[in-house]
Amino acid sequence: MLRWDQSPVRPKTSQSKFLLFNGRSEGRQPFSGRPAEHDCFVLAALLRSPAQTLLRTRGRTMLKIKIFTAGGTIDKVYFDARSSYEVGPPYIAKILSGLPLTIDYSITSLLRKDSLEMDDSDRVMIGTMIRSAREDHIIVTHGTDTMVETAKVLSLIQGKTIVLTGALEPARFETSDATFNIGCAVAAVQTLAPGVYITMNGQIFGHDNVVKDVQHNRFTTIRDKT
Repeated sequence: MLRWDQSPVRPKTSQSKFLLFNGRSEGRQPFSGRPAEHDCFVLAALLRSPAQTLLRTRGRTMLKIKIFTAGGTIDKVYFDARSSYEVGPPYIAKILSGLPLTIDYSITSLLRKDSLEMDDSDRVMIGTMIRSAREDHIIVTHGTDTMVETAKVLSLIQGKTIVLTGALEPARFETSDATFNIGCAVAAVQTLAPGVYITMNGQIFGHDNVVKDVQHNRFTTIRDKT
């Protein structure tokens, strides 16, 4: 069930611990605490906490997810061998609408910017929109270059599960990681405890233990980068 608000955004002024199994070669060992450094597929082993925002449909309860888009590589449209581009409309709408999903979500486009062009006022605006959202489960698609900076700003928000994701290649490219990353984000936002996370490269990172490794074109923990 999709609701997509494409109208211009005017920010409003008002404003478990869980069990994780590591499915790597050493076996499925229980892990309590932060999700950083663990593969996306192990989300199936998380104990889901009761949802605060639910939609009842045909006798079932359906989690409501709010998706905010802020531009970035995931939405880029190139015109000349990657030399000339613009940030287009949210491609996540096309990705999700083409799948037989059983989740209720709505999409609001906040920005169409390369993340290097974002400033503090943009991040404050994103935070304001998340705070004012009725939903407690939020996905933000974002450019990868300053995704970590935005995650740190959003970490001040309490009581919501916020997952940022994006792509290292535009979603329109056949080799893009966009669809995979979005799938990970949808799973993560439904299962993680309240907090702010980044999901990229098949991993989930806490907002305070992640960095983009530009040399290797991937995200990693701060410890692994040093």
